[in-house]
Amino acid sequence: MNAVVAAVLIMLVLSLARIHVVVALIVGAVSGGLISGLSLEATIDAFNNGLGGGATVALSYATLGAFAVAIGKSGLAHALADKTLTMVGQQENGTAAKGVRYMIIGVLVLIALSSQNILPIHIAFIPLVVPPMLYVMAKLKMDRRLVACALTFGLITPYMFLPIGFGGIYLNEILMAKISANGGETEGLSVMRAMALPALGMLCGLLVAVFFTYRGDREYDLEAITRTERVNVAYSSNTLFMAVAAIVVAFVVQLWLGSMILGALAGFLLFNLSGVVKWKEADDLFTEGMKMLAMIGFIMIAASGFAEVMRETGEIASLVQSSVDMIGSNKPMAALLMLLVGLMITLGIGSSFSTIPIIAALYVPLALEMGFSSLAIVALVGTAGALGDAGSPASDSTLGPTAGLNVDGQHNHIWDSVVPTFLHYNLPLLGFGWLAAMIL
Repeated sequence: MNAVVAAVLIMLVLSLARIHVVVALIVGAVSGGLISGLSLEATIDAFNNGLGGGATVALSYATLGAFAVAIGKSGLAHALADKTLTMVGQQENGTAAKGVRYMIIGVLVLIALSSQNILPIHIAFIPLVVPPMLYVMAKLKMDRRLVACALTFGLITPYMFLPIGFGGIYLNEILMAKISANGGETEGLSVMRAMALPALGMLCGLLVAVFFTYRGDREYDLEAITRTERVNVAYSSNTLFMAVAAIVVAFVVQLWLGSMILGALAGFLLFNLSGVVKWKEADDLFTEGMKMLAMIGFIMIAASGFAEVMRETGEIASLVQSSVDMIGSNKPMAALLMLLVGLMITLGIGSSFSTIPIIAALYVPLALEMGFSSLAIVALVGTAGALGDAGSPASDSTLGPTAGLNVDGQHNHIWDSVVPTFLHYNLPLLGFGWLAAMIL
């Protein structure tokens, strides 16, 4: 068996068996290295060399976590939760309560969409906004798997369709640049047109989750939520104003300097200067925020090590080449196998942004040789990269929702975030991405 496939399968099986994701990534990486013929020492060296690739991301999440805790201290999220709870109390009948459910899902989707472009703080908003809402969700008997699907939709769809914010990085700086560098034609192409059908697949998955799969009630322990999150947070018009001001400052600094870390630090500093966060509390709050997203940071670091071992085996190229050998001149089969290989790679390393450079060098020449149009190549490579972001145990698009939904221990990362998002997004993305490659 190909070492990359074996490593990913081992990692996924261990994760599904409720082994911690960091352990699953390490065991999968070591197993893949040994299966490929690398020595144990070479495998460990490759893993260690790759760890640094996740350090910047981990530090970004740590500072964003501190910023999120400071915003929570202002009472902004609790004010939103209290307002929603009042609405729940006023809606006694089931139909009205469902209306409040849909309103919550709609608001969370809009916030998640905005976190990729308007206020590009990515997943840092989740531990800020979601935990204060858990009590309201439990009162409404909302299934948290639905919330996980809604958040993941908002985290992925913008970057794979809108060339703004993170989408500008994924679509323009990575996807189009790598296609051009490997001989593809990108001049004058509309990347939004190429990725419209795959994005429609994501929307279909969300609608299925909202109106069919998770529309029913699910019971949660209200006492457990009360012990962890229903604390009294004092807020006033002044603290709420400063929270909005800090968000604006963080946004401006991030756009100006191109650094999430400095943007979050600027917002945190404004909270200090305004008195919303007392100077004597600043150290403890900063530490609390870093701890809040520390697990995500460690998983991203381990995923970088895993990815480096996979590259070092040299078997990513052989995986693609073996797929090419199976294809022959069959364009429909070629498109399907390229998408499936992209799914396998992204599931393992947890990053669409890292998958594109790996596959573009091999996919673009192959697609050109088989006669795919320029738009079809963009759709094919872009979808192959995005496939697996939803449903990967090591992806921040699943780790982020879990960080917010599991503060009371009632939301399992694998079975309540990873599996639902895999089923609702990877399957339609696979189908719509294949369709785009065939008709464009």
